[in-house]
Amino acid sequence: MLVRGRIFTSDPDRPWAEAMVIDGDTIVYVGDASGATGDDVIDTAGVVVPGFVDGHAHLLHAGAALVRAALRPCTSIDEIATELRRWLAANPDAPRVLGVGWTFSAVPDSTPTRQLLDAVVSDRPVYLDASDVHSVWCNSAALAELGVDDDTPDPLGGTIVRDVDGHATGLLLENAGYHLAWPVMNATTDDEDDRYLAAAIEAYIASGTTCAVDMGADDGLLAAVDRALGHGPLPFSIVAHWMMRRADDPADELAQVRVAASKARERSSGPLRIAGVKFITDGTIDGCTAGMCEPFTNGEPGEMIWPRERLEPAVLLADELGLQIACHAIGDLAVRTVLDVYEVAAAARAARGDTAERRHRIEHLEYVDAVDVARLAPMGVTASMQPVHVNPAYLDNWCELLGPERAQRGFAWPEYLAHGTTLAFGTDVPTAPHQPLPNMYIAATRRSPEVPTAEPLRPDFALPLEDAIVHGTRDSAWASFEEHRRGVLAAGRVADFVVLDVDPFLEGAESLLSAKITHTVVAGRVVHRA
Repeated sequence: MLVRGRIFTSDPDRPWAEAMVIDGDTIVYVGDASGATGDDVIDTAGVVVPGFVDGHAHLLHAGAALVRAALRPCTSIDEIATELRRWLAANPDAPRVLGVGWTFSAVPDSTPTRQLLDAVVSDRPVYLDASDVHSVWCNSAALAELGVDDDTPDPLGGTIVRDVDGHATGLLLENAGYHLAWPVMNATTDDEDDRYLAAAIEAYIASGTTCAVDMGADDGLLAAVDRALGHGPLPFSIVAHWMMRRADDPADELAQVRVAASKARERSSGPLRIAGVKFITDGTIDGCTAGMCEPFTNGEPGEMIWPRERLEPAVLLADELGLQIACHAIGDLAVRTVLDVYEVAAAARAARGDTAERRHRIEHLEYVDAVDVARLAPMGVTASMQPVHVNPAYLDNWCELLGPERAQRGFAWPEYLAHGTTLAFGTDVPTAPHQPLPNMYIAATRRSPEVPTAEPLRPDFALPLEDAIVHGTRDSAWASFEEHRRGVLAAGRVADFVVLDVDPFLEGAESLLSAKITHTVVAGRVVHRA
């Protein structure tokens, strides 16, 4: 295969080229057009870029979200009601109404209640995942199905929200949603998981993503991938982190680490490689469940799902077993706690003479103290962040809960870069759309693709488009030890690349919003053509 046109390689040694030659699944030449020959020619009038590597994703949940009520565009309770009625009309025999993507700012007084949903659907359970997928909003029928009432105790690391009179409101935060609602609302058959995986991969390759880092791997994902491989090779690559769950007994948490290490040994290569473990150490700012050094403006203190005394032993064991560790940490206290624990792990590693590189990560880092921003690079910790989370169309509640002073330090990408931290970009689908091009637009502008008039948060934190794409390709690959295979277009790398019908480097970031993916190529094979 011969590719000709403007080629952005993400390779610091040669960022631009005129031609690329692929032999089988491998790039064998990148350079001037005069030195390139080959069959199966792709000529582009736009630009070629490396296949995007989504640095933080949840594949099965992403596939499931594609068939649920889509609430992220809704800006009011009336719009939420309209979408739920539309979905119910299209799925009249569904035993439950399932949706994803609602935001607190779309709900009156930012207070979801079962009564608001009962007014829309009362004859069957309604379960709605919030846009951050850290809260589940239920109607009365759903609470009854779960057996949740005013006297139900909060699960470890979660909250059944109650009103001033002690009545369950219908909002389940963190592990209350994960442990009580998810086993019911997300119960799936093998056939459903297979469809969800296929739908997620199809959506990804159509939008230009050729590899994703799944940050919630479990046996369901592994089984779905294995069944898919029974029908032929996957047109996609997955790096996975095994999800760690809080337990009553600390010994059970350590046992989970050992299970993850065993899984990683079994799947150290191939289309799905298990790299390590994932801890959700705190919640979210919108849900007032992020771990914060100071309370939110409404007085809520935030919380740590994995307090240090439980996080540290599990991290130390995972590090000792050679696993790469990813920690979801959104608030400043959570980030500081994770960095403190990573420092202890590094000291223990040095004491035993272990010099192997770990590349531990922190996911999200939405609000971080400047002192702690400077701590990542010296420890080799990756800042894994999602530009789509700073879409200003959905930030009103986020900014209000932090207050103006703290909000001004939100999503501070240039600060990490100034200290030499590797910045890996992703989407966190299904908390946000999976498409990489709008994600890159937000990275380069801090503006909203959907609401152009929305005031951006810290537009001075926007990045040059070339840098944004590097963070979504080369740096995301590096963060998962994939840099020798993908992320750049250079001889010897796997031929994963994308062809756009426009050139946003010449036409400006705005052109990303109307750009079309004409070709997605994975391992030298065209898997999408438009």
